[in-house]
Amino acid sequence: MTSSPKASSTTDEHGSPEFPQLEQAIILITGIQASGKSMVAQALAERLPRSVHVRGDQFRRMVVNGRADMTSAAGDEAVRQLRLRHQLTAHVSDDYFQAGFTVVAQDVILGEHLAHTISQIRSTPLLVVVLAPGPDTVLAREAVRAKNAYDTLTVQMLDKVLREETARLGLWIDTSFQTPAETVDEILARAWTEARIGETPA
Repeated sequence: MTSSPKASSTTDEHGSPEFPQLEQAIILITGIQASGKSMVAQALAERLPRSVHVRGDQFRRMVVNGRADMTSAAGDEAVRQLRLRHQLTAHVSDDYFQAGFTVVAQDVILGEHLAHTISQIRSTPLLVVVLAPGPDTVLAREAVRAKNAYDTLTVQMLDKVLREETARLGLWIDTSFQTPAETVDEILARAWTEARIGETPA
């Protein structure tokens, strides 16, 4: 594995994009709502060759009737559907990886669900990145968002689950004062060595 990972994707003399020389991987990005997962994942995928962005929340939105969302009053069916969504994210990521793509997958995966989702992913290397801006930053971002995916679950509650109930796996980044581009630069610089799950870099 080589590296000028912090360099932005540029173009060569023929105008073709140049990408950091990093080994194929699955990068699983998590964090609470409004932590920047979707924007960072998309920007990261755009900086990598032969890449795919898997959005876990799409599997939730595919359910037409009978959907049970995670709220403060979520029951067993909501948890079952959440696990199904994480399982589908893992399986789709594996399939794309086996087809030769570097996969950037992202969703809200907190508490015990992070270790469970990791266990569902067969391909290696698996890199886990946790975006952990402070709750004040998240509240400010949430205030300008057009959606609220978790209804009555407050930012403070989710932040507590992230910091107190989620295993410290992979690379945790406080993105409170970073732009998405700066976060992507940090992921490119550190994740292939610091975010690996269950193995060390070759």
